[in-house]
Amino acid sequence: MSNDQSQFIVEGKLADNERLKRESRNLRGTIEQDLKDDITGGFTADNFQLIRFHGMYQQDDRDIRAERAKQKLEPLQNVMLRARLPGGVILPHQWLAIDKFADEQTMYGSIRLTTRQTFQFHGVLKPKIKLMHQTLNAVGMDSIATAGDVNRNVLCTSNPVESALHLEAYEWAKKISEHLLPKTNAYAEIWLDGEKVETTESPVEPILGDTYLPRKFKTTVVIPPQNDVDVHANDLNFVAIAENGQLVGFNVLVGGGLAMTHGDKSTYPRKASDFGFIALKDTLAVAEAVITTQRDWGNRVNRKNAKTKYTLERVGVDNFKAEVEKRANVTFGESRPYEFTGRGDRFGWVEGIDGKYHLTVFIENGRILDYPGKTLKTGCAEIAKIHKGDFRMTANQNLVIAGVAPEDKAKIEALAKEHGLIAPSVSNQRLDSMACVALPTCPLAMAEAERYLPDAVTELEGILDKHGLANDSIIFRVTGCPNGCGRAMLAEVGLVGKGPGKYNFHLGGNREGTRIPKMYKENISEQEIMAELDTLIGQWAAERTEGEAFGDFVIRAGVVKPVIDSARDFYE
Repeated sequence: MSNDQSQFIVEGKLADNERLKRESRNLRGTIEQDLKDDITGGFTADNFQLIRFHGMYQQDDRDIRAERAKQKLEPLQNVMLRARLPGGVILPHQWLAIDKFADEQTMYGSIRLTTRQTFQFHGVLKPKIKLMHQTLNAVGMDSIATAGDVNRNVLCTSNPVESALHLEAYEWAKKISEHLLPKTNAYAEIWLDGEKVETTESPVEPILGDTYLPRKFKTTVVIPPQNDVDVHANDLNFVAIAENGQLVGFNVLVGGGLAMTHGDKSTYPRKASDFGFIALKDTLAVAEAVITTQRDWGNRVNRKNAKTKYTLERVGVDNFKAEVEKRANVTFGESRPYEFTGRGDRFGWVEGIDGKYHLTVFIENGRILDYPGKTLKTGCAEIAKIHKGDFRMTANQNLVIAGVAPEDKAKIEALAKEHGLIAPSVSNQRLDSMACVALPTCPLAMAEAERYLPDAVTELEGILDKHGLANDSIIFRVTGCPNGCGRAMLAEVGLVGKGPGKYNFHLGGNREGTRIPKMYKENISEQEIMAELDTLIGQWAAERTEGEAFGDFVIRAGVVKPVIDSARDFYE
């Protein structure tokens, strides 16, 4: 790094995670030794953090934590695994493998579709962890770098219509994912019994660096007009620009992110900045340049200010962009025009331009499990046994059964109906609502999210119906803590958990996902939230202009001010 860049480095005592990564022997730590320790069901010391780089979080069932403590037992330690699945595409034989593992080897038996467009296993006990990784590997999958201070699972617009364009964009999502993966052999050594090839050669990690990134990093490929991946929630976004149905390049957006910390106004959600247009041939070079600039300039002293969004605010967008151009040896062109018109999934059958059919099914909260009268998990497995196309997980926690030949359409539809994957009717409001996992498994959750959402939506449906708006909807999202997994900070109504049954209540995002909502009420109860919504929705019904969305109305009516510059006016 040249001397003139020193002005962009944060000086001070490094965060302890920097020591952890430096001493980890490129993510090996002593994980193998911990696996053999049957005294505890968890991982100890640094390994608790290091397993995240291998795609896992240590959790316990918080519903039974107090009872186990009374019995003088440690919490029921287990891990959650998030798979690496660029673009969310999974083949039928892979689906059957994960279905079998979830059924036979996890505490909860479910497959959880996530807002990161992949699936999670929840409740995997220590003796089953190695089998889990080997099961994934046997069908061509892994969980490398889906958590930790690295580039995580790369998202791509599901787009079941323009099949040729989607295929091109999806291939770029895969290429970006592979290019930015850690190069250490630690994953194969520990989980797949690979040959130990620990080396003293430097650098082992030419892109990520041997202390990896200052903080997590998220990347997307998005195909307008659908913003189903919520570009402004991510560090790096490639907006597909097409001419005559052919991908010609990308507009590059950098520095989005939604996480914040309660009570710390130096943290805030931020929209991504538009750097401009690049040709396809420059895609990987630009991805690498953004990553390495954030690697070198990101804050390694204070992890709460370590994300790319804070680096851009601290050093200036123009300086960051100029450094990316220098490192990638490119010059950004003027951004090509595009428009986002929505970010929901296209439910039901859609015919693609290739003559194949695609069925998008609604999975409430992304939780694929068999329920009384609604055997979702069995239904997905039965479809996988006969399906000749692929499945696509969406960033909205739904599932696309993609590439169905006309002659197979009736069979797929019959199975979907039989198992409740096609419901008789689901309201627009339920389709436009989303939550993170939260309790009982997430250790960070302060309030309910997944378990609260269904009842909250039912109440919201009742309010809309009361005011003559039963066919309308509001982008409604609930997250159990301020870390942003449920993307509440891009909702028209966003609830952020503050404590049991209490949320910070945000208003004023838009349907396109290009505006951050502002805090309206702090730390209020579920009952108070619904009472406020009843009043506001009544006002919206009476006073809105033709087709005016709720988030736009509350700003026009002066209920909240728009968030234009997060760093300046998010807390004003």
